[in-house]
Amino acid sequence: MAVPAQLHSIIFSFILLLLSLFDTSLSQPQTPSPAPAPPPPSDSCNGIFLSYNYTGGHALPPTDPTNQAYRFESTLTVLNNGRHELKSWRAFVGFQHQELLVSASNAVLADGSSFPAEVGNGTVLAGFPISDLKSAVETAGDRAQMEVRVGLVGTQFGVGAPDVPMPLNISLVNDGYSCLNATNEGNNVMHACCIQDDLNSDSNNGVNDEFLARQEGDLVIMYDVIRTYSDNYLSQVSISIHNPLGRLDKWQLSFDWMREEFIYAMRGAYPYVVDTTDCIFGRQGQHYKEMDFSQVLNCERRPTIVDLPPTRANDSILGRIPFCCRNGTILPPLMDPSKSISSFNMQVYKMPPDLNRTELVPPQNWKIKGTMNPEYECGSPIRVTPSQFPDPSGLPSATASIASWQVVCNITQSKQAVPRCCVSYSAFFNDSAIPCNTCACGCNSNPSQTCSATEPALLLRPDALLIPFENRTAEALSWADIKRRSVPNPLPCGDNCGVSINWHLLSDHKDGWTARITLFNWGDSSFEDWFAAVQLDKAVPGFEEVYTFNGSKLLGSNNTLFMQGRPGLNYLLAETDGAKPKKDPRVPGTQQSVISFKKKSTPGIEVAAGDGFPTKVLFNGEECALPTRLPSKAPMVSGRSSVFGFLTLALLLLMQ
Repeated sequence: MAVPAQLHSIIFSFILLLLSLFDTSLSQPQTPSPAPAPPPPSDSCNGIFLSYNYTGGHALPPTDPTNQAYRFESTLTVLNNGRHELKSWRAFVGFQHQELLVSASNAVLADGSSFPAEVGNGTVLAGFPISDLKSAVETAGDRAQMEVRVGLVGTQFGVGAPDVPMPLNISLVNDGYSCLNATNEGNNVMHACCIQDDLNSDSNNGVNDEFLARQEGDLVIMYDVIRTYSDNYLSQVSISIHNPLGRLDKWQLSFDWMREEFIYAMRGAYPYVVDTTDCIFGRQGQHYKEMDFSQVLNCERRPTIVDLPPTRANDSILGRIPFCCRNGTILPPLMDPSKSISSFNMQVYKMPPDLNRTELVPPQNWKIKGTMNPEYECGSPIRVTPSQFPDPSGLPSATASIASWQVVCNITQSKQAVPRCCVSYSAFFNDSAIPCNTCACGCNSNPSQTCSATEPALLLRPDALLIPFENRTAEALSWADIKRRSVPNPLPCGDNCGVSINWHLLSDHKDGWTARITLFNWGDSSFEDWFAAVQLDKAVPGFEEVYTFNGSKLLGSNNTLFMQGRPGLNYLLAETDGAKPKKDPRVPGTQQSVISFKKKSTPGIEVAAGDGFPTKVLFNGEECALPTRLPSKAPMVSGRSSVFGFLTLALLLLMQ
């Protein structure tokens, strides 16, 4: 059938319209599809990914154009993209703008400091309460178990908008990891990737390793839970010295409870302050409504613990704990292994939501110090294999703790540390003794003081070293007049040290030489079981004998002598009144011995020129301040004067 002309025209017009529309669509530019977003930097890290993100801040009062303070807020992210679990993560943040860190969520400071803390030279953060980060393999990629975010809030100085106070670097400090240089993303993000050094090494923290290996340190604190109940547990705390020159006297141990715990009872030690105020007026009193808080020992968030005296060792309530009750003295193993450890027990009550037997959280931010001992810096607790103890019944078996944490502390020397002992020098070839340096152990900050903190100490006749500094003025001025030396005005201040040590070069001949060491105690307390260590860089191979003390070369060292009092003579007594208290000055407690050396093993040694003088001296582990000069070989006023001075000093000491 023929198509009508009118319908044919309509179809033709429709085809032309379609063709024109198709041609128009081809002539118009096509909008390109958006490019896929680049993968996050963490995706390219097959290890531990660290990220530091500065999120904001603002100026803080008061206004100070020269050193303005600013609040800063940032987030540190630690993500485990590796194959193995990361245990007890620790990350370094290289702060560099005089930062004062006020708070950190999910972390504590690894050096045991409490907030707020000065971190302007960088700091290490340790995970708490999330200390272990599992891998994607273990969790099927559950990021909540692989990652931790640490919210940081603090104060920094001098960097205001639009500048951003970024750290110098970030890195992981766990053993067995190496970090690539941190890179910046924009002006407020920094990230780094840390890879395990050897996946086959013992440090790989593999998925089958339940606990970290125990670590070595100068001092080790063990926190062992030995019994546990729903709302409380019994812990044993052990403190042990491992450094041959480490020591503690009258130790004080402090830490932070992180989950509102409190100490109900103790054996072997005691709180420095018995205080239950925080419990009675806090959540603890609301929860334990029926508890008699008059029986509780301490509710401070940061308690301080001290040792008990020996008279309490067999006390049925407070004592009867092995290695307790020694007045806070812990000796180096070299002196007495049985006295190189101290321990005590604590009954600790917990708070909701931790009321079950398995919820056990150790305290954090551990600090320990003594009266005249080295400074120790303690790390954060790490979970280790349960400790084992001899069975209390006497059976030939061991009892394991329920859970154990190790805190490792190492001897450190902070820039702000002030010595508490000092050294003076003297020699047979010079009739003057070089006393301890001016303000060797710090000076009175009172601006009204009438002495100079910068003038060098006045030389003395040797026997004047026995006189307390406040009584030496006449002797010092008389000796300066005899030697025709000028005297500054005002006179130099004293050394302000509780203990001083005189090193006297006694003789020097072809085959050998001798020195005499004298210890002076200017304090009110005696030192029992004291020790001294003397470092002589070139002389120790020729060491022969210490005549009055027990002395030997320090094991493992070729430049240090270790000396201690013999049994019955191991007390360095306190300062006492003179024979006529109204007239005579007080007399320090003293100990003295001659030390002999042979030259055969030290060819080329120049004793008088300096090799016969110590380069470091320690008393009870505390490093002493050394003089800044040596005795010279300048001509003496008279041999009689020199001999008289040294003989007088020796005779006076023998009469003590």
